Amino acid sequence: MEATEIQERVIKILTPYVKDQAALASAGPETNILEDLKVNSARLVDVVLAFEDEFDIEIADEDVDTVNLVGDCVTLIGQKL
Repeated sequence: MEATEIQERVIKILTPYVKDQAALASAGPETNILEDLKVNSARLVDVVLAFEDEFDIEIADEDVDTVNLVGDCVTLIGQKL
């Protein structure tokens, strides 16, 4: 699966949790999930579970700690596929 397709699916998954819709409209690999998109840190668990379901992968707790940017998600998911 191409990185661009993964990124599109990641952004789609993040959409219901984003509080800054303007930032979401221009989201890219360097977009910070917590700071730029204003996703509540408590909701990250839901986001990770959604990633696991969408891509049929398992993400370890220590891997979750490394995910800050949209690009981090794309890279991690790409490695798991």
